[in-house]
Amino acid sequence: TACGKGFDNLVKGSQDYYRTAAVELFTHPSHTMDNATFEAEFECWFASMCTTKCGGLASQADSRKAKLTEMCQSVEADWLKIWKMFSQDEIKWFKNSYPSDEVEGSEEGSEVHYKQAMETAKEVNKKELLCMTLFTIDDECVKWPYIRLTK
Repeated sequence: TACGKGFDNLVKGSQDYYRTAAVELFTHPSHTMDNATFEAEFECWFASMCTTKCGGLASQADSRKAKLTEMCQSVEADWLKIWKMFSQDEIKWFKNSYPSDEVEGSEEGSEVHYKQAMETAKEVNKKELLCMTLFTIDDECVKWPYIRLTK
């Protein structure tokens, strides 16, 4: 399914990882409560990543974790700075895997997406979503029970 095997079916360590990521990555004053507002959508994407083992993508923590931590916790860095940290393989995987495809036959200017709430969560919290995606990949698709930031 779009949400993999579902968040509730993930092992406790993976659920714990998500909980720490949801706190650490939602630091912008305008977004601190969005992790609760879009909890089902972020849990869905996280469960999908875990179920698919992040598409087999290799961790790039050694080369980008420090910069990723800094950018993701900065109130000044926008989503585009995070997007530029994605490799070409990660971009392709994200575009093919994130469950919010546009529905065929939508009129221009009033596009409708499969799982519209997922699309809304992505657009409202794009930076946080992209940060969670890269941290999950770089933490070897949740090898630890908490997000690993560099401080």
